[in-house]
Amino acid sequence: MGLLRGCGGGSGSRTPVRGSLTKLAYYSTVQHKVARVRSFDHSGKDIDNEPLYEISVQEEITARLHFIKFENTYIETCLDFIKDHLVNTETKVIKATGGGAYKFKDLIEKKLGLKVDKEDVMTCLIKGCNFVLRNIPHEVFAYQKDSDTEFRFQTNHPNIFPYLLVNIGSGVSIVKVESEDKFEWIGGSSIGGGTFWGLGALLTKTKKFDELLQLASKGQHTNVDMLVKDVYGGAYQTLGLSGNLIASSFGKSTTADKEFSKEDMAKSLLHMISNDIGQLACLHAKLHNLDKIYFGGFFIRGHPVTMRTITYSINFFSKGEVQALFLRHEGYLGAIGAFLKGAEQDNPNQYSWGENYAGSSGLMSTSPDVSPLQRTRSGTFDMLEMDRLERPLVNLPLLKDPSTYIPDTVDLTDDAMARKYWLTCFEEALDGVAKRAAASQPDSVDAQERAEKFRQKYWNKLQTLRQQPFAYGTLTVRSLLDTREHCLNEFSFPDPYSKVKQKENGIALKCFQSVIESLDSLDWEERQFALVKGLLAGNVFDWGAKAVSDVLESEPQFGFEEAKSKLQGKGRSLLEGPPHKCALIFADNSGIDIILGVFPFVRELLSRGTEVILACNSGPALNDVTYSESLIVTERIAAMDPVIHSALRDEKLLLVQTGSSSPCLDLSRLDQGLAVLVRERQTDLVVIEGMGRAIHTNYYAVLRCESLKLAVIKNSWLADRLGGKIFSVIFKYEVPCK
Repeated sequence: MGLLRGCGGGSGSRTPVRGSLTKLAYYSTVQHKVARVRSFDHSGKDIDNEPLYEISVQEEITARLHFIKFENTYIETCLDFIKDHLVNTETKVIKATGGGAYKFKDLIEKKLGLKVDKEDVMTCLIKGCNFVLRNIPHEVFAYQKDSDTEFRFQTNHPNIFPYLLVNIGSGVSIVKVESEDKFEWIGGSSIGGGTFWGLGALLTKTKKFDELLQLASKGQHTNVDMLVKDVYGGAYQTLGLSGNLIASSFGKSTTADKEFSKEDMAKSLLHMISNDIGQLACLHAKLHNLDKIYFGGFFIRGHPVTMRTITYSINFFSKGEVQALFLRHEGYLGAIGAFLKGAEQDNPNQYSWGENYAGSSGLMSTSPDVSPLQRTRSGTFDMLEMDRLERPLVNLPLLKDPSTYIPDTVDLTDDAMARKYWLTCFEEALDGVAKRAAASQPDSVDAQERAEKFRQKYWNKLQTLRQQPFAYGTLTVRSLLDTREHCLNEFSFPDPYSKVKQKENGIALKCFQSVIESLDSLDWEERQFALVKGLLAGNVFDWGAKAVSDVLESEPQFGFEEAKSKLQGKGRSLLEGPPHKCALIFADNSGIDIILGVFPFVRELLSRGTEVILACNSGPALNDVTYSESLIVTERIAAMDPVIHSALRDEKLLLVQTGSSSPCLDLSRLDQGLAVLVRERQTDLVVIEGMGRAIHTNYYAVLRCESLKLAVIKNSWLADRLGGKIFSVIFKYEVPCK
């Protein structure tokens, strides 16, 4: 599995063993299959009867970070796992932080034969917090108990600093974080989680922290607390205080001659401590002019009742100006930081990382792939996996305001009707996807078995999302598609549509010259409309859309002209006025789409003196064209067309990878090389093509230059939602305000 790099012991706070957690962070190298394409040497051959390129499936090694939680009751099981899977002859030291680094030091050293290297708790927390804020887009959320969506996820600001971290362990530490390595403790309190636990145990005789919170969730604090109206008979108008405001915590216990319930006392205690912490946090945030406050520590631990009371407190004391923010993976911060400290020579922060939805259990949920019996035996109940990406990812420099950019058009966490439709849609398509995956590897003896495992895994994910749509952040069509791709990769189906794309690319290339001749015979105005219609007609060929895949399966002869006849509505001419300096085009599908739709448009731009950056997926997703496929296709087109040939030679046409392996497009996570080119070439036109990239995502994206978002709606429900018909055209041309 690789070398053990870090172990976060305890809960990241100085807490007793009882009820606490051990978090294990480790690095592994994962061997998985990737699809590769390579151009054939066609010299001396009849290329009309030869495949366009060779497809091979190869093994590749990538880096993965694993984070697992164990209940401390199962610390021996945790150490057995480390000893059996992670320790090798080169391992001499294990990094540890938190209370467990002291509590279990002797046990760890004896069991593993390793030296425990204790790391500073706060340093590890900050490093871990910075890491998740930078690498997990939907990491931060606000909690809203009384709204339809309890978890309101925030857009990650490209600059994560400065912020306030309020860590509520036994006590409270308030830390101002200004940069990766610059932070300072600016305040705190001895009244924290330990106070709630200790006083709660004395008041209720309940020794377990989680049980105490359970009591509080059932209690009514007004039975114990004295309110403003109890003192003044109503609201205190002079000071603007509501009658329902707490005037004195536990105030009624001094006058009432009765026994109070455990539930009511626990609730009153929770409010008292949360209000104290909230007021402290607000005062420090105001003093240091900070508007981002993140809460973490074992007191939070994902419990709705604590998040609700903290949220209320922050809202009250800041008069609604500041939100209490929580982290999906706050329980892992210390373990992640300890890992990063142990791996400094490899500098993990130089890479971008992405959450692997196939291996992560999600917020407030346990993985359905781990049976209750297995969880009972091992004590593991929560997992996070992150894969290292090949290239660093950055914002598209042309985003008008990266801090407010939201890639996704519809938030399915909010929209219950849309959520129900899309989850059902993905469920109904699942058998077909599994069938396609198995068929893509006819020579593999276990393809059917792996396809069934994929089907079951993705089905389980969909059921989790039905119950907990917030499990992986904001639920969107993009996240559903990405989760499916992750699950396919998990079972070694890197590119189920590779042979479909190979065939369609070959067929489309044979038609390229006749399409160009037809376009060249038109006058300028007719040609502009024909180019746009060709772009849209090409975009019909999307195997990810059921309405299209049904046609393509039943009518193999369905082609470019037939697609044109399907279109509902018209586009418009884009290329009026002076030529653009450089156009960035995000391509969508292989075959007819890119070859007969996109390339004639590219050719027209080049003929006008506009440079073109053609951006394609780094990795496969559905039948979307990949960067490696685009290189081969472009080489063949250049051999037929002098305009494309000279543009390639003179670097007027540049092919780049997006850094994505998704049918959708997140303009805040693009390949760094693409961003550099966009700046260098002074790009002043962006074309985003396809339903996934221009409708499911980026429909409302605002850029600092001219942009064209175009797609054909190939889903009847979505068409109805947008007030159109299936195969209606989206042609959204936008000019930035001066």
